[in-house]
Amino acid sequence: MNFSVLNGLRGLLMNRIPSQCAVCRSWPSAPVCHDCMMRFGQARKRCRTCALELPAQRLHTQCARCLREPFGLDACFAALPYAFPWAELVSRYKFDSQTGWATFMASTLLDQPAVRDFLTQLTPDDWLLPLPLSTERLAWRGFNQAWELSCALHCQSACRATTDASLLLRIRHTRPQSELQRSARLENLKGAFAVEPLRAAELKGRRVVLVDDVMTSGASLLTAASVLRQAGATHVSAVVLTRTAPT
Repeated sequence: MNFSVLNGLRGLLMNRIPSQCAVCRSWPSAPVCHDCMMRFGQARKRCRTCALELPAQRLHTQCARCLREPFGLDACFAALPYAFPWAELVSRYKFDSQTGWATFMASTLLDQPAVRDFLTQLTPDDWLLPLPLSTERLAWRGFNQAWELSCALHCQSACRATTDASLLLRIRHTRPQSELQRSARLENLKGAFAVEPLRAAELKGRRVVLVDDVMTSGASLLTAASVLRQAGATHVSAVVLTRTAPT
């Protein structure tokens, strides 16, 4: 049995066996109880291209920045703010190898009607691609959290797109984006992504959805999107679990 199958089984058990809520510690509970989801996980109006939160009364579907200039993604969806308690849970998932959280995170994303509807529109010719990690970071962490999340999304939805972890590559190890100012993040990622050379034709004329756990400035997603467009992808969007507040 491979690592991904084991993680999938772990996620199913985590979401079906009663346990303590990871936020309020109530018992028995789902991974995050109903009351905590109602308190911290309510859907928010977001910009359709960069997923920043918008005022509820705003008429436009885009933020002021995206109205002034194209963001670089055709669409972007986020389920939760990168704030308490989600920032801690994402960190636990990513850095403590608690891969069972991928199932809960995927179901939280799919609770957003816009995300579910968007994914069900994809065809087998389209791609659902995790944002890749460098070889060094993958070896240190032991798994790619975006790959686990994309697999869980694919399994739990009616998405017919093809999920693949080897089409988009991370070919250069870089400093963690969290250590850099916004202005330095795009520069840090120059030359970091590439499409598998022998498979570039598989992207021509296709739609691609990138998957990741956290979106901050969007530099990683935008750099990857640019590489995919150069290879011939005609529509590049993103689905992320959490989105930071504007800085």
